[in-house]
Amino acid sequence: MNEIIKKYANQIKNFWLSRTKKQKGIYIGSLLLLIAVIAISSFFILKTTYVPLYSNLSASEAGTIKQSLDTKGVKSELADGGTTIKVPDNVVDSLKVQLASEGLPKTGSIDYSFFSQNAGLGTTDNEFNMIKLDAMQTELANLIKGIEGVQDAKVMINLPEKGIFVTDKGESASASIVLTVKPGYQFSEAQIKGLYQLVSKSVPNLPTDNIVIMNQYFEYFDLNNKNNSIASTYSTDNDVKKQIERDIQQQVQTMLGTLMGPGKAVVSVSADIDFTQEKQQQDLVQPVDKDNMKGIAVSAENIKEAFTGNGSQAGGTPQAETTTDSSGSNYLSGTGSNGDYEKTDDKVNYEVNRIHKQISESPYKIRDLGIQVLVEPPNPKKTSSLSKSTINDITSILGTIVRTSIDKSSIPKPLTNQDIKNKIVVSVQPFNGKTDTTIATKGSLPWWAFVVGGVLLAAVLVLLFLFLRSKKAARMVEGIEDVPQEETVHIPDVNEEHENENTLRRKQLEKMAKDHPEDFAKLLRTWIAEE
Repeated sequence: MNEIIKKYANQIKNFWLSRTKKQKGIYIGSLLLLIAVIAISSFFILKTTYVPLYSNLSASEAGTIKQSLDTKGVKSELADGGTTIKVPDNVVDSLKVQLASEGLPKTGSIDYSFFSQNAGLGTTDNEFNMIKLDAMQTELANLIKGIEGVQDAKVMINLPEKGIFVTDKGESASASIVLTVKPGYQFSEAQIKGLYQLVSKSVPNLPTDNIVIMNQYFEYFDLNNKNNSIASTYSTDNDVKKQIERDIQQQVQTMLGTLMGPGKAVVSVSADIDFTQEKQQQDLVQPVDKDNMKGIAVSAENIKEAFTGNGSQAGGTPQAETTTDSSGSNYLSGTGSNGDYEKTDDKVNYEVNRIHKQISESPYKIRDLGIQVLVEPPNPKKTSSLSKSTINDITSILGTIVRTSIDKSSIPKPLTNQDIKNKIVVSVQPFNGKTDTTIATKGSLPWWAFVVGGVLLAAVLVLLFLFLRSKKAARMVEGIEDVPQEETVHIPDVNEEHENENTLRRKQLEKMAKDHPEDFAKLLRTWIAEE
């Protein structure tokens, strides 16, 4: 066994001594890099990942849960100023179940389950009303916490006392809510409206006007209703104006970018928008036959009466001319007992077209439009490098856009060519500074990720190369050792001194003379006296 170990040790020693300094440096560096990679990988693999078990806890709740975890022997960490408890990710689910069975965390709030557990016959009306109010506040706060963007909610409800008499009109309730909003989160108008409706419908006799909602920074969330819609209307009108200007600007920018090239033109658009919305109601009566201005005859009545002969004198005031009565009938009257009597009555009922119109004119009409364009010539140092024909083409394109965009009903007279030119400005100048409009690509890996990946790949390739090379060298060494070698003849050195009794004695005397000269002198005197 020792011979095998010595054999491999000699092979390794010979292989190492046969390498150059550069090769030795490469081997040592590769070994250290491999050890570092293995150590870092082992650190991240074996590292315990802590995830939040509970967040937004009070100091007492965090202490109770921490004590329970320590009793169970579970490692835990405190974060966010002691309001969050973190545990290893592999036990978080089981711990939630165990702590829930123990009734942790105890929030100290009362919900509707309190009535089924603690309600009794000895509870007074005041106690019952207080518990009911507290439970209502807790349940409403839990509902609000489930809304996106809300971390915590505190609700205070004020319920008025009921009147003694039936005829007493009860006062309206009120509610004050403080929200802890996630950093950077913005509520939309729909979310704010839904929050007001949620609170209003959860509490009896609570109008939205009696609700106050604010965040932890004392910023109020106002409900934009019909009575308070001035700011909302201005914001909407301003957004529409910006959107119209942006659409026209993008259209012109795209056309000029295709004509001049990217980054060679800058467009600015200013629009005057008419936000007036008119509603009209028209009740029109039109004849069916417009040529003859007549309608359709629905019913007709023709009555004729005639009388000739002697008889009593006609009643009424004697007149010789024709008389028309109030009903539209014509008759002739005469005097004397003899005369002729004739009466004609024509009645026709016509039906006409009755039209009822409700017209709502669309707002957001462009009353005026101005387009300003900055164009950089092909040669920025030479303004004349941009031809006049190109400038005229750009002006014509912008004139067409202005002419077709302005609402014709908003201007008193048609626009002339000079009016169009007054609304367009084309300036040819070199750009001293350009705005970077490129948008960073989202989702791409950072640069350091590619660097680390390249280093790891290079290390793997170097290690693989060195491994193959060392394996090949080991095979060559084994081949050399397999060749039979001649036994070396040992020739003793002529100058080598053979040790015997006399030489040993002489060496002892020399050592004694050096270390203890007095004793050596006494020994010499004794030898001389004996002789």
